[in-house]
Amino acid sequence: MTAPESTTLDTATAKTGKEQAPEKLQPKDYASDQEVRWCPGCGDYAILKAVQKTLADLQAPREKTVFISGIGCAARFPYYMSTYGFHTIHGRAPALATGVKLANPELDVWIATGDGDALSIGGNHLLHVLRRNVDLQIMLFNNEIYGLTKGQYSPTSKVGTQSPSTPTGSVESPVNACSFALGAGARFVARSVDTLQKHLQETLAQAHGHRGASFVEIMQNCIVYNDNVFGHFTDKSVQADAQIHVEHGKPLIFGKDRDKGLRLNARTITLEAVTLGENDVGEDELVVHDESNLRLAQMLAAMEPPHLPVAMGVLYNNPAPTYEGLVHQQNRAALDRHGVDETTRADINSLMRSGHTWQTN
Repeated sequence: MTAPESTTLDTATAKTGKEQAPEKLQPKDYASDQEVRWCPGCGDYAILKAVQKTLADLQAPREKTVFISGIGCAARFPYYMSTYGFHTIHGRAPALATGVKLANPELDVWIATGDGDALSIGGNHLLHVLRRNVDLQIMLFNNEIYGLTKGQYSPTSKVGTQSPSTPTGSVESPVNACSFALGAGARFVARSVDTLQKHLQETLAQAHGHRGASFVEIMQNCIVYNDNVFGHFTDKSVQADAQIHVEHGKPLIFGKDRDKGLRLNARTITLEAVTLGENDVGEDELVVHDESNLRLAQMLAAMEPPHLPVAMGVLYNNPAPTYEGLVHQQNRAALDRHGVDETTRADINSLMRSGHTWQTN
């Protein structure tokens, strides 16, 4: 993939010799010259637009940004970004991304993956990049189906899903992507929807600001093979009552009239939906969202209609030391113990050719 150009000085600077501030990058500056080839109406278009707008808002240097993908519809993503990128193999994007971040921690690394790519053949790799807490952003495009290979059921498909591989309906319990991430030890877990552009951009910006592995599940519509699978909570006519947008430090309130909320049932230790004013229920009884509360995040991730709304936003955010930071810190400490300066240390070729054996203290 062609390397992106860094921001350059304008013509006036070249003429006067005086350095001027570089022009502010726009969303279009993050778009490549490649024709976007997803099915008309695919939710991936909206995600691509949101990412480009987010990077422009952040003024992310294109020459320090990398998008890495595996296989599937979502895996086309790197081609459409005017940044560095790798289109890798099925399920292995987290492994490649870990290597990139270890080799150059200054790079801003993003992973674009689908529910099949990430949670089936790539489940093992996703688990380890999360538990290691590698500093990168993972966008999981979840349409609950295999789109690129013509509509087979995926790990997130609901029970009863009819597809070419399950003609009489799937009998498997689906994977909850956010619950999986939390169980794997992720320190940042969030959720949004392709059609909620403002919310999606805000969520991606928060993920980018987190130091460590940031996991964002994006509910995305596949108009060809699984159209409107999320309609029961994304359609405009129902979304106010079927979604709850969580914010740190604020009570868990939702509903078209903002008259519903989530309360902790002390007997069952579960969340329950209540109506404010009904049976003297007041706002003071509602749970206040705490991003650092893992148990609360687990309960929010598991909520589903019709009994409870789908939780959107940052469910969990509890930073910890990053994997690549610890690795480089460990290497630096080892060099210091031996009094080896960074500029004079022997390279691996010299070490391998220094004799039949070598010793370290």
